[in-house]
Amino acid sequence: MNPLATISVGVVVERHKAQSPWLDYIWRPVSVLAGEPAAAPWTVLASNNETTTFYAGTATIALHRTETANYRDNLATASPGLWVVLRPTGGEPPYSVFMVTADPREGEAMTEAGADLVEQVGMPDSIRKLVEAFVAEYHVERPFYKRPQNRADPEALARRDITREDEK
Repeated sequence: MNPLATISVGVVVERHKAQSPWLDYIWRPVSVLAGEPAAAPWTVLASNNETTTFYAGTATIALHRTETANYRDNLATASPGLWVVLRPTGGEPPYSVFMVTADPREGEAMTEAGADLVEQVGMPDSIRKLVEAFVAEYHVERPFYKRPQNRADPEALARRDITREDEK
């Protein structure tokens, strides 16, 4: 399904030296920038002995009318977030920006993919305002509908003796 609105963002990731014999570095998304920065993907933004910060690339947040309840729930929290998904490339650079979403359920679902690196980062105010405007325009409150249950027939579950007459 095509989104009704999209928001372009830039993703910033951090690389830390690992304190592990099995890993050289630990990677994690640290922030999202509103708009598309002019820098090339994987440009070094800052570096010291232990940590290097990179601009990893751009992504597009897709906003769908059917997910407005999830966006609203995200905005109602003390610190609304965006979920950044980085996918391993198997080469250099080690990750590519796969997606960024404002939907907490979609972000949580992406954590089950296995090798993807998924982190929640803070939602910048400019993006928060766009998501709030989208929810205000497209959200439709749907009443909770509980389906009626069929009552169990205890006689249907009872054991019965099988006689020759039942077999006929």
